[in-house]
Amino acid sequence: MFNDIGALELVTIVVLGILVFGPDKLPKVIQDVTGFIRKVRAFSDSAKQDIRSELGPDFKDFEFEDLNPKTFIRKQLTENEDLKEIRTSFDLRKELSDVSDAVKSSEAGAAPIPSATPGAASATPAVTGPDLLKKPAAPAPDERARFDADAT
Repeated sequence: MFNDIGALELVTIVVLGILVFGPDKLPKVIQDVTGFIRKVRAFSDSAKQDIRSELGPDFKDFEFEDLNPKTFIRKQLTENEDLKEIRTSFDLRKELSDVSDAVKSSEAGAAPIPSATPGAASATPAVTGPDLLKKPAAPAPDERARFDADAT
């Protein structure tokens, strides 16, 4: 609960407690506060046990800390055997180096396309597939789809 309180903060709290409550009443106030914290913890633990018993045996491994999204994702990523296998088999650096080598070899090995007339070389590079940057032409009215492609 107080994991991030340092020595300086603790000394400051003690000095303020002595100044506010006085040295005579301070031990009684500390006992009251610790008793209240114990009651809150006991109430919280009993509420957790009631919820676990109501959920039944299917949720015997249920932890309330798993409801935190960070904890849930971390648990799913570390406990899933398929994901462990994928992470160990996938080497991002190797994949990136393979892609960069392929790009470099295709740039170095790109030759001009021979034209229809023998002996003349074309200055345009080869296009192996459709140009994905170009917007497709609108179909004829009778070829149009019966639904709006943008709405789906």
